[in-house]
Amino acid sequence: MSSPLIQSLIEAFQVLPGVGPKSAQRMAFYLLERNRNGASRLADVLRDAVQNVGHCESCRTLTEEKVCQICASNHRDATLLCVVESPADIAVIEASGAFNGKYFVLMGHLSPIDGIGPAELGLELLEARLDKEPIQELIVATNPTVEGEATAHYIQQLADKYSVTVSRPAQGIPVGGELEYLDSSTLSQAFLSRKQLL
Repeated sequence: MSSPLIQSLIEAFQVLPGVGPKSAQRMAFYLLERNRNGASRLADVLRDAVQNVGHCESCRTLTEEKVCQICASNHRDATLLCVVESPADIAVIEASGAFNGKYFVLMGHLSPIDGIGPAELGLELLEARLDKEPIQELIVATNPTVEGEATAHYIQQLADKYSVTVSRPAQGIPVGGELEYLDSSTLSQAFLSRKQLL
């Protein structure tokens, strides 16, 4: 039987997606048996990140600053705005080199059954950006799931009030897939061949 502290550590690892009891136990014992320095560094960095990382006031991604580096950059195309579901999607798109505009992060998708509506996705902030910024094209890069498509449709209706072209990345993104699982060339092609929504 594990000690209460070890059991608590195993349970703590299970908050990570895809980590079940056995994987969590392996990680806990590995850190305690073989890499206590790594465990201490992990604990310090995790504590620091939790205390100091918040949301960008403009795009809502995760950052230590009030405004993230992408939003603050004068080298990005301010006429292009890409809407994504999570900060992880930005990391994937940036790694592909397919996009040089700015972003807006929904932090999820519409899901009435889970109580996630337009307010929870910050869509009033998105609308304020469409109203005030020189955005000419809104690329809705939500996942091609039922919820992602419903979210894209809602955003398209919202954008219809403004003189903004609304597009979606082209086919090539697997149905039910997430951006983080795509390779850079597939993602680049999807962005380059994006289709305007009518």
